[in-house]
Amino acid sequence: MESFKKDNHYVPQAYLRHWMIQGKVLAYRLLVPHEKSAIWKPLSTKSVAVLRHLYTRLSGSEETDEVERWLERDFEGPGLASIDKVVSESQLTREDWNNLFRFAVAQSVRTPAQMQSFIKRHTETLEAFLSETIEWSVGQIEAASAAGVQPEPPPVLDPYSKLPLKIQRLKNEHGEEGIQAEILVGRKFWLWQIEHVLKSTINRLPNHRWTILHAPPGVTWPTSDNPFMRVGIGANGALSLEGGWDVPGTMLFMPLSPKHLLFTCVGSPPPRRGTTSSLAQAAFFRTMILTGAHHYVFATDTRDIEEYRPRTVCPEQFKAVRKHWAEWHETQSREEPNYPDM
Repeated sequence: MESFKKDNHYVPQAYLRHWMIQGKVLAYRLLVPHEKSAIWKPLSTKSVAVLRHLYTRLSGSEETDEVERWLERDFEGPGLASIDKVVSESQLTREDWNNLFRFAVAQSVRTPAQMQSFIKRHTETLEAFLSETIEWSVGQIEAASAAGVQPEPPPVLDPYSKLPLKIQRLKNEHGEEGIQAEILVGRKFWLWQIEHVLKSTINRLPNHRWTILHAPPGVTWPTSDNPFMRVGIGANGALSLEGGWDVPGTMLFMPLSPKHLLFTCVGSPPPRRGTTSSLAQAAFFRTMILTGAHHYVFATDTRDIEEYRPRTVCPEQFKAVRKHWAEWHETQSREEPNYPDM
C-alpha cells in the first residue's frame, strides 16, 4: 500500500534539481529571524518548497492525499519529462508543448503565494458576491412564480466539485424567511479552486504559442517558490504580477532551468525557440522572477540577487509564519467538516 503523501512539494523536486550544484540547491531565504542567518544555504530539494498537509483534504472523517497524487500524475510527471527534453535541446512535439503549458498553469495556482492571494481576494469580495448571487436567484424564482412558470433548475455542479458551501434558511425577529450562504475561505475552498482551474478553466484558456528563450552569455535564470509569472502592463505603464491570460501585452513566463525560459507574450508572435534574449530583456525577466518570489529564491549564480531583492530580518514575523504553518492542518481540519462537499 502506498504511503500517505503528507509532505507536499508545491514546487516539484525534479524541477528544482536543474538548479542543483554538487547535489544541493542554493537557497536564498527572503524572511529570516536574525542578521547572522546564512544568506545563501545549500539545501536538498526534499527540504525546500514543501509544507506538511498543504493539499490534504478531508473526505468525511478521513484524510486523503488525492490532490497531491493527481497533481503528480497529471501535471508534474508529463511536464517534467518535457522539461528534460527542453534542457537536453531535444525536439519537442505538440504533446510536449501541451505538457509544458499544463505544468505552468498548475504552478500558477498551487503555491502558497497564490493561495494567500486567492484567500485575500475572496475575503474582501466574497460576502458581497454571495449576497448579490442569492438576491438575484431569489428574484428569478419569485419572477417565475409570479408568471406561473417553473423556474429553471440551477446547473449541476461538476462531479469532482467539492465546494465548501453551506446554505440554510433563516428567520429574522419579524418572522421573515431568508437564505444564508457561507463559504469556508481556507484550504478546502482553495483546493476546490485548483481543481476548477485545472479541470475546467484550463480548457478555455487562450491557445498561445510558446517558445523557449535562452539566457545570454554570463547570465542565468534564477527561480523561486512561486516560479510562474504573469506580468501585465497597465495603461499608466505600471507593472502587475496579476496580468490576464488573454490581455494583450501580458508576458507569461517561467524558468525551466538556469538557461531555459518558457515564454509567450499575449497578442504577439513568439521568437524562434532557442532565441537568446538581450541583456536588457534578461535583466527584466530576472527582476520579475525575484519580485514574484514568496519565501525562497534558488539560483546557480548568486550575483546581484541580494541587491534586487533584499531579505527581511524580523524574528517576530519569522516566528508568526512558522507558527501559522505548524498549526495549518489542525486549524483547517477543525472547520472543514462543518462545510460538506457540494
